[in-house]
Amino acid sequence: MEELIEKHNPWWSREKDVVIERWRKLKVKWIPDWIKKISLEPFSLNFVIGSRQTGKTTGIKLLIQKILKRTEEERIFYFNCDFIPDINSLRKLLDTYLEFKRMRGFKTTYIFLDEITSVPEWWRIIKGYIDLGIFEKDVLTVTGSCTIKLKGETELFPGRRGKGKDIIVRPLSFREFLEIHGTKIETTGNIQKDMKNLLGKTEKVRNLFQEYLKKGGFPLSINQDPTAEEQFIAGFEGEILKARKNLQLTKEIISSLLRKAPSPISYSTIGRDIGISYKTVQEYVETLRNLFILDVAPCKQHKIMWRKEKKFFFLDPFIARTLSFWSQEEHLESAMYEWIVQSHLQREYGEVYYYKNTYEIDCIANNLRIEVKAGKPHRKYPKKVIVLDKQTLPQFIAIIT
Repeated sequence: MEELIEKHNPWWSREKDVVIERWRKLKVKWIPDWIKKISLEPFSLNFVIGSRQTGKTTGIKLLIQKILKRTEEERIFYFNCDFIPDINSLRKLLDTYLEFKRMRGFKTTYIFLDEITSVPEWWRIIKGYIDLGIFEKDVLTVTGSCTIKLKGETELFPGRRGKGKDIIVRPLSFREFLEIHGTKIETTGNIQKDMKNLLGKTEKVRNLFQEYLKKGGFPLSINQDPTAEEQFIAGFEGEILKARKNLQLTKEIISSLLRKAPSPISYSTIGRDIGISYKTVQEYVETLRNLFILDVAPCKQHKIMWRKEKKFFFLDPFIARTLSFWSQEEHLESAMYEWIVQSHLQREYGEVYYYKNTYEIDCIANNLRIEVKAGKPHRKYPKKVIVLDKQTLPQFIAIIT
């Protein structure tokens, strides 16, 4: 165990961290903003949640490099819990470092437990040690796949978080994608004005949007790693199995969603399409939502129409493209454009809806009414509806979030 701990903490012996060295060699690299949100003030229990391949480990290692500039190396403890088979091994790991901490006379330490959801019932040890006051002067940060949200494990720590924060790590938005490629977008909050201000950057924004359609916001894909799709699918399948869902049934549900998008559909329609109950479809969709794969836009007229058909949208172009390949189901170009707008509106405003009565509006969020067209619109819409096509869509999402 001691030898493995030393390998996980190369800064103790002033050696280079392989994760940081790999990051430095990337053609396109950035320091993620979310690491600034992690509380470093004792006592804190931080949760960093996100699907695999979004850069959680790299972000944590970059934060460690920052902390190293102002504290002793051995006050920072990192461990990848994929190496831990069970809860007893987690206890032994923590006890080993806590004894080391005691012997060195450290008051405050920074403990990072990466991918902690790999350890069944991991929360029992963390919760128990917090209740015993063992971490009262420390900063504890645990990262996990989205099953930590799925199982409600963050909710098992009421009153035990101190100054800790919940951080959700998502793929890059298009605006962030533009920034890492050298195009910074300044906004005023006035959509029409901000879109006009982009006129000098229109060609570059549109060209980078074509790249974004292919690569999405995942670090491996952005850097054209040939294993990006393979690694994403492997991680995705692992999370589905951890959630105790059937891979083939998941594939069939995703296939049905891709086939029918961007039209509004019901759980019952999907169920009939593949021969299962609407309840089962609903359960699987909730799992996919908790894994940050897709989300749902209900119908909204004078109020939210919960029982009406819903629009389902994938949260990143790379996710949609990779799962399209995985399920062997093509998707419409118009669906991809609509998903991108829906996902960006959701990031900015928290919720997104659609409208359907005598006519349909694809996206409603806050006071915005958006219609998305792959080609030029063939009909007129109410005055306050913003109609986006291939030419204007990139500028719109560039200023949203």
